[in-house]
Amino acid sequence: MQFFPTRQIFFAAGPIAVHWYGVMYLLAFLFAWFAIPRLARMKGYAFTAEDTGDLLFAGILGTIIGGRFGYVLFYAPEYFGEHPFEILMLWKGGMSSHGGMIGVAIAVILQHRRMNGALSLWQLGDLLAIPIAIGLALGRLGNFINLELYGPITTMPWGIIVPGVEGIRHPTQIYAMAKDLMIAGICTWSFFHVRKHGITLGFFFALYGILRFIIEYIRIETAQGFDLDFIYMTRGQLLTIPVFAIGALILWKKSRNRGNLLVSQ
Repeated sequence: MQFFPTRQIFFAAGPIAVHWYGVMYLLAFLFAWFAIPRLARMKGYAFTAEDTGDLLFAGILGTIIGGRFGYVLFYAPEYFGEHPFEILMLWKGGMSSHGGMIGVAIAVILQHRRMNGALSLWQLGDLLAIPIAIGLALGRLGNFINLELYGPITTMPWGIIVPGVEGIRHPTQIYAMAKDLMIAGICTWSFFHVRKHGITLGFFFALYGILRFIIEYIRIETAQGFDLDFIYMTRGQLLTIPVFAIGALILWKKSRNRGNLLVSQ
């Protein structure tokens, strides 16, 4: 048995290997298991332990299936079209945060229908925004440990050395992790201080969209982007536009309704 045999593998015992990505996913779901019922109780929601278990199970499936198929469709459709059996080889890496969001959204909507009206879909979305943001931050920590998805050459004192790569690089994974933690903080404030359901979810989508778009400028591309004549966008930026649009639309529709937005102190 060996801990940390490579940057990608956390633990190895003979042919069995546990990758850092798996550890980060496990930590993310453990945090969600701990946080969701406590957030619900603090908010006064009728949310049972069974609801938490069912929701997490659906979320795990949505994250893995959506994240993997999102990567296949958004970033390497040609390659996987020629090697279809490798789609199931998750241990080789390749997950998409945008695909994961779509998978989780579908899983949550389907699970909500089975909850017998315990919470509205907006309440459920607000409740999940915080653990999802923390889970994304843990995923970026996994990217940093693996030294992947780094940025361009920099002279900043916090630059990192990537083995086999020329120059000192921007630690873009840390920037992205800080972005997700900031989103988690803002969503936490909104969850407890904003009266209207759906605003916290809107903040999550809008902030993720605009901040991910910005960070893409200092991240090495892993797939060819799109030249639209008047602007060049990476695939991540193009996929992020609808995420921001959804968040902005939610915030606009929810904030224009009459009534005070903030909870009275």
